[in-house]
Amino acid sequence: MQVNVAAALAEDVGYGDVSAALIDPKTIYQATVITRTDGVFCGAAWVNETLAQVDGSIRITWEVTDGDVLTPNQVLYRLEGSAQGMLTAERTMLNFVQLLSGTATRTATYVRLIEGTNAQLLDTRKTIPGLRIAQKYAVLCGGGSNHRLGLFDAYLLKENHIAAAGSIDAAVQRAKSTHPHMQVEVEVESLAELEQAIAASADVAMIDNFSLKETERAVALAQGKLKLEASGGIDANSITDIARQGVDYISIGDLTKTVTPLDLSMRFQD
Repeated sequence: MQVNVAAALAEDVGYGDVSAALIDPKTIYQATVITRTDGVFCGAAWVNETLAQVDGSIRITWEVTDGDVLTPNQVLYRLEGSAQGMLTAERTMLNFVQLLSGTATRTATYVRLIEGTNAQLLDTRKTIPGLRIAQKYAVLCGGGSNHRLGLFDAYLLKENHIAAAGSIDAAVQRAKSTHPHMQVEVEVESLAELEQAIAASADVAMIDNFSLKETERAVALAQGKLKLEASGGIDANSITDIARQGVDYISIGDLTKTVTPLDLSMRFQD
């Protein structure tokens, strides 16, 4: 987080905030930050870190916590301190909050669509470069769950991995012998490939772009043998029906890839 904030400030402030420099450094103001739209809040730690790096003397009073549901014109936090410092920090701290709250909000929308099913909503690696941990934290705030963090903490053997290894069985066995305690997931594109993943004792099979009928048959085939993760082309119009088929997980890149940021505003108080 510290690195993310430092990079964002370096990008924005550069050699110095020439506009804020016109204000007397001794000028003290109070300000409120509000949301103009509804959603789910996320990003308090990034705001705190931005202020700490810009001007640690600025006082912040929080009115919300991560995961809170927001309504339009709700106050998120209040500031008191150097007007110069607040203006320099403004865009960076709002950028973090609007992105992370937008991610949490989008996740919460999908979570509501699968309520009452046993399916667990997962994110993917389709995140903004450098902000993966931040966005995956936002997914948690929205009620979703994290898939693997990267290429290092779980196997996901996709079409090209399998082709290079020679077969699903060869890829799975090599993975299990290399890291015996690591989960092995295999992407499959047909019921026949699902049967191969089951025979190879994979832990999870990602059924990629399966129809509802194929998903139903996959659930019956995999019952008690491995977990199923539905993925590929799933959106708000299809996720409920897919979840009702009985899959264990549904992964959606849309949670972190297609985010509508919250509309935020910082206002100085007279």
